[in-house]
Amino acid sequence: MNTFKVVPVKLILKLFLLGLLTLFLSCSMEPEENLEEVHSKAENTKKSLKADLKILTKGAILNGANGIDVGPDGNLYVASVNRQAIFVMDKNNGKIINRFGTENGVLGPDDLVFGPDGTLYWTDILTGFVGRMTMDGQQLGYQFVAPGVNPITFSPEGRLFVALDFLGDGLYELDPQLSDPPRPIIVSTPENPFPLGFLNAFDFGPDGRLYGPLFAAGLVISVDVDADIPVSSDPFGDGIVRIEATGFQNPASAKFDSEGMLTVLDQTGEVFKINISTGEKTLFTELQPGLDNMAFDEDGSLYMTNNDEGWVAEILKSGQDRILSPGGMIAPSGLAVLSGPNNKEYVYEADLFNLRQFDGTSGKQLNIYKGFLVPEGPESLILPMNLSSDDSGNLVISSWFSGAVQVWDPQNEQVLENYLFPVPIDAVRFADDLIVSDFELGGLFWASDESKIADLSVASGLATNGESLWSADWATGTIFRIDFDGKTPLDPVIIAEDLMNPEGLALDNKGGLLVIETGAARISRIELSTGNKTILAEGLELSPPGLGLGSPPTWSFDGVAVGESGDIYISGLGATVIYRIPNNKY
Repeated sequence: MNTFKVVPVKLILKLFLLGLLTLFLSCSMEPEENLEEVHSKAENTKKSLKADLKILTKGAILNGANGIDVGPDGNLYVASVNRQAIFVMDKNNGKIINRFGTENGVLGPDDLVFGPDGTLYWTDILTGFVGRMTMDGQQLGYQFVAPGVNPITFSPEGRLFVALDFLGDGLYELDPQLSDPPRPIIVSTPENPFPLGFLNAFDFGPDGRLYGPLFAAGLVISVDVDADIPVSSDPFGDGIVRIEATGFQNPASAKFDSEGMLTVLDQTGEVFKINISTGEKTLFTELQPGLDNMAFDEDGSLYMTNNDEGWVAEILKSGQDRILSPGGMIAPSGLAVLSGPNNKEYVYEADLFNLRQFDGTSGKQLNIYKGFLVPEGPESLILPMNLSSDDSGNLVISSWFSGAVQVWDPQNEQVLENYLFPVPIDAVRFADDLIVSDFELGGLFWASDESKIADLSVASGLATNGESLWSADWATGTIFRIDFDGKTPLDPVIIAEDLMNPEGLALDNKGGLLVIETGAARISRIELSTGNKTILAEGLELSPPGLGLGSPPTWSFDGVAVGESGDIYISGLGATVIYRIPNNKY
């Protein structure tokens, strides 16, 4: 019987983006004989192994592309929440010229804009801060607005405006010096927590009104930023907001060209032109789903980003895209392997906004399934961050962004079970139930009734053979084995200690437990019969640690999975790759 615990939108929106939001034309490698190989030797006092670490497939350069603007120097400036950076890109060839990251105080940039004096402003959606700096990276100040601060723009008169998305809802005017307190224009209240519906990337029109899309409402509106009502919690009722166009799914950006025509992009991949004088709405072009933001150059050239796929492109007058920085997977995290006919192995990868399926030998992307930021209902796939497989050929999907765990049937593309958890890190099928590791709850829990199995300092990866459970504690570097009497857990037994931030766990077919040691950028193997540990491969390019802010330190989970062939697959977010170690190479 299908089990559904409906995932409330408010809870998902609260949990989403507490950490890195994150954080896509497929860019797969060629078949195995052409795969890039790197060799890693590992030695310990008891055993020396040489594992051949291959790159199965490689994804996008930017790990997701968000806000974009053309700088005074003529280059493109692209914000990437997932990459925690602002990239400077040559708009002619897509070459990365410069990068501003956490060392520059850029933590999770979602949108950016240049002021009249050439100063660069950006919004850190996770922290709620707005920052400003010179084009060479010199910091000029920060101001806290509210969590979820996202779109940012200047009026023709040089006034600065921002709005809130996902973690809040509202509109503010800021002092361009980031000195005076923000002036609220539209605010949320307990009675009306979402007065707008997430006003996203916006622009001022020739009539002096602020035009922008409502991501969750499927509308394009305009706002009178100087209305007689100084602060509104009911902008539609108060007449501050006017609906300009309808019929969108998740519109994410609205910008004016030099002729006063409004261009609107929808995350569906559709791009529209709207004549604000007549209200006429025309489909301009259809691109890949996941569109995020855009900017017009002075010569009328249009540049666009795709968050789900991570590409940056120029959109020609014909509507055709000229890709500057190609896309693909953006956030390789949890992995699972399912077998098909003729022992064919399929690797499933949790990619935050999508679930992707790859050929386990060639690395070719075979399918892609969309995860929903704003679910359409319990049948919607959550934002996949971690995966495991069960004996029925289903996938168990965990997402601390979505605050949920799902069981998903890949054959029929159907959600079978749906459970709420505050910050779930991993989940596996066990004894006709699911066991979930949850960061906020601090341990392991049964999904069916949320009863506790064990306490952990920082709950991390799980693995099981159906009889015993292995669990990692990220903070203490300890691996536990838990046996059961029916569904009653016995006392945990320590099988390994002093590991460096263990995350992904998987049992191999040689009697070992594989462990991704994120803190040491390596994969190790624990021989279960003896407890001996061997390093299989070092120098893995894994995900960065969490930034705090209420998010788990595991951040984007570093996963490992083993196929029936014995081949090992490892996610490498730092290089946007999936690694593979063939069974006969370790």
